[in-house]
Amino acid sequence: MRRRLAAVLVAPLLLAACSGQAGIGVKVEGPFGERPTVTFPKAGPGAAYVARTLVDGKGAQVHKGDLVIADYTGYTWGATANRLIGTSYAGGAPSAFPSWQLVPGLERAVTGSKVGSRVVAVIPPKDGYGDKGAPELQIGGSDSLVYVLDVRGAYPASSSAQGQAVPLNDPHLPQVGAAGPGQAPQVTVPHVAAPATLQVRQLIKGAGQPVRSGQVLAIQYSGYIWRTGQVFDSSWTNGHVFSTVIGRKQVVDGWDQGLVGQPVGSRVLLVIPPSAGYGDKGLQQVGIKGNDTIVYVVDILGAY
Repeated sequence: MRRRLAAVLVAPLLLAACSGQAGIGVKVEGPFGERPTVTFPKAGPGAAYVARTLVDGKGAQVHKGDLVIADYTGYTWGATANRLIGTSYAGGAPSAFPSWQLVPGLERAVTGSKVGSRVVAVIPPKDGYGDKGAPELQIGGSDSLVYVLDVRGAYPASSSAQGQAVPLNDPHLPQVGAAGPGQAPQVTVPHVAAPATLQVRQLIKGAGQPVRSGQVLAIQYSGYIWRTGQVFDSSWTNGHVFSTVIGRKQVVDGWDQGLVGQPVGSRVLLVIPPSAGYGDKGLQQVGIKGNDTIVYVVDILGAY
């Protein structure tokens, strides 16, 4: 498990007069969905953890273990200075916040909020990176963290594709069974030669907008080795919704080629030849040999 993150950089009305800001210690201005202006006082932060909801959302509530999609701006706040850690607003796309990997104060801030909310949290070291800080992020052991998050999506482990079933009647492709919420579908790989080219089939056609290159996706998936029919990785088994940026070579080419253009809400079967997968080197740590064809079933839950 990697070190718990404050954010995966892979978390209306003007708020100046919002009564919810009382006791935060910083002033936050701006509407939901736009980069906030954060004004720090001359004094340094207190020792207490503080979180406030500045805009009340009307969407689904975030629960412990959810994948959260949010726009964010984050700062360090010390006794004499503050520094911008990062912001998603500059890049035009939100960030993924896997709640099970966040520092305790940030997990506490997003849990219980609702989609559509703006949340601000002042996180002292004991609820952040501790007295050792995070040198790789230039966060000192005495630095507090300040995060403003606009929560845009929340995905529990039970999330699954929603749409119209599309029959698959090709004996040369894997057969995919139905599955309940939070469960991986049963996949049966046929005892025939794997196709030489990328195969993309909709199993469920979602009603959302087509996925665009560069978007942040929230997905469920299972991956199989054609040669053995065995699972080598699965978000369903891992117990958490996965997130990636699509079309930017952060995943195998078969995903970038096969998922862009699919409607949100879809379940997609991908049969990926080595040239669009792991090539002649394979991925030995999960049992993929050189020149193995791999199979994925992917549920596209959200795209941002």
